[in-house]
Amino acid sequence: MPGRHSYGVQNLLSSLSTLSEPLSLGTGWALPRLPDPAARETPRPVPRTDWSEGIVVGESELLVAAVDLATQVGRSRAATVLVCGETGTGKELFARGIHSCSKHANDPFVAINCAAIPESLLESELFGHERGAFTDARSLKRGLLEVAGRGTIFLDEIGELPLKLQPKLLRVLEQRTFRRVGGSSELPIAARVIAGTNVSLADAVDGGAFREDLFYRLSVVRLDLPPLRDRFGDVEVLARHFLRELAREGDGVPAILSVDAVAALVAHSWPGNVRELKNVIERAVIVAGGRTIQLQHLLFQRRRSAQPGVDAENGTVIRIPSGGKTLSEIEGEAIRATLVLTQGNLSATARILGISRPTLARKLRSAGLERRIVVSNQ
Repeated sequence: MPGRHSYGVQNLLSSLSTLSEPLSLGTGWALPRLPDPAARETPRPVPRTDWSEGIVVGESELLVAAVDLATQVGRSRAATVLVCGETGTGKELFARGIHSCSKHANDPFVAINCAAIPESLLESELFGHERGAFTDARSLKRGLLEVAGRGTIFLDEIGELPLKLQPKLLRVLEQRTFRRVGGSSELPIAARVIAGTNVSLADAVDGGAFREDLFYRLSVVRLDLPPLRDRFGDVEVLARHFLRELAREGDGVPAILSVDAVAALVAHSWPGNVRELKNVIERAVIVAGGRTIQLQHLLFQRRRSAQPGVDAENGTVIRIPSGGKTLSEIEGEAIRATLVLTQGNLSATARILGISRPTLARKLRSAGLERRIVVSNQ
């Protein structure tokens, strides 16, 4: 795990170093307490940003940049936000974080999955209906846009919103009013609208499945969440965080990750992102039974991906995110991936990497992998 911890606010570090309490970035958000220079040998706590309902754990630059932007958006006026990210990256968590930073954090946060509700019911769920609007409308029903009040409504999987409802949502965003099903009165909407998607809405527009004007109206502010494979250093941080969480539910003593287990976790591409990692760790704790999780206790769900280079069948791809990686970071990933490929055989690993075994041993020590990785054949 890298030793540095950047929050993307380098110009503030000198002034922050004198603070004894966390600096609040808004309701539910705070930078962790900075370490005392006199106690640098003390183990550093897991970096985290607290929200009113959830915790984001990680220290990678891409994650911190996303948190910073979400903080700014939450504290600004109620602009519409489009949260984009693969399945399992935490879109609803970030939506709740934006809500918790706003001046209406005490108002409702309402989430709805547009793909989970039948098309025939979705309009009534969103906009509500008047009594007698249809056969089963025996009483007036307030829709979620109304229930959210001055808070936030999160429309997850917005790409699945039926075409016939898209003009109604566009009107809500442009006019800030709506009508209940079967109603004639224009009702105001005060809630902030946040939409989430795990697909390309631009492609959906090109394919005629999504309105172009609605796409642009939703994208007033776009927040892109990085996939776990691009969050360098966060896999191990998250894995140990989940071990502590599971320990609190059990006997209070977290399990330990062996070196080969850590190498396998780092080498995996995590198509299911944080959600997949949490499931893998939870299963490993159960299967291991003892205090140490070995490689054989980890079960990865291998599947083919439509994206080139993801879960490659014959090896592991080292990805360089937009923020870049240092040569030593890339080298460390290559060594870990090759060790997993050779099942911990140092001689074979050195041959594949084109270096001598003593050179490999030296690089292992510098990377913090000081003992030979022994991978069970089970």
